Amino acid sequence: MIKYKTREEIEIMRESAQLVSKTLGMLAPKIVPGAIPLELDKLAEEFIRDHGAEPAFLGMYGFPNSLCMSPNAQVVHGIPGKEPLQVGDILSVDCGVYMNEFYGDHAYTFPIGEVDEDTKRLLADTKESLYVGIREVQAGNRIGDIGAAIQQFTEARGYGIVRELVGHGLGRKMHEEPQVPNYGRSGRGKKIQEGLVIAIEPMTNLGTHRIKQLKDGWTILTADGKNSAHFEHDVAVIDGKPEILSTFQYIYDALGMEPEEYEKV
Repeated sequence: MIKYKTREEIEIMRESAQLVSKTLGMLAPKIVPGAIPLELDKLAEEFIRDHGAEPAFLGMYGFPNSLCMSPNAQVVHGIPGKEPLQVGDILSVDCGVYMNEFYGDHAYTFPIGEVDEDTKRLLADTKESLYVGIREVQAGNRIGDIGAAIQQFTEARGYGIVRELVGHGLGRKMHEEPQVPNYGRSGRGKKIQEGLVIAIEPMTNLGTHRIKQLKDGWTILTADGKNSAHFEHDVAVIDGKPEILSTFQYIYDALGMEPEEYEKV
């Protein structure tokens, strides 16, 4: 059953989402060649706890760390390791917090130094596809409209969109109903209503949409070994329209970047 949120609950959830955003912004200038993912993970845990929250992923379903850190062909759920980042890598950082009884959860994929042109386009297009999906979060639309829009945008550019892993409702639990696939048919699924809060998170592969899992039981890889990108926002329906509770602005401020025009939903 979908748990629709009151305005008061949404404002509390905004605080959780914004702490995730601040955590990613704190990490952004440190995600450079030579950085050790496991050390970044510890910094994130300390930052989250210093702000009166708990790292949501740590111990969830048995996950061993505070961040999911997935380089290159890893799609999601990567376990932070001791291997230094190298120029040309990309790194998806997925972060969650639990604060004031509500969860925040979002993600950004960072280039490490200069990356090749195909990968640069993959990152740009995956991020834009997130906003293509967000624009469909209108009261009266259906959940399937989100995935259909993302799929159409993504596949028109020659990428594979991961099917086995999806976005989700968000609230007092990290994973609530409804599931929010990044593919599908418009006009299908639950009707979008006032108070819905969901995490939308396209996972886009440079090659095939097919994936495989490592023996660690967590890490998801592209089946063909090509790069994958992942971007995620928390989105609420307020006055019938989408409102993004999380933000990439802390990342942009840290890296001297400006948001794209399409980000002004």
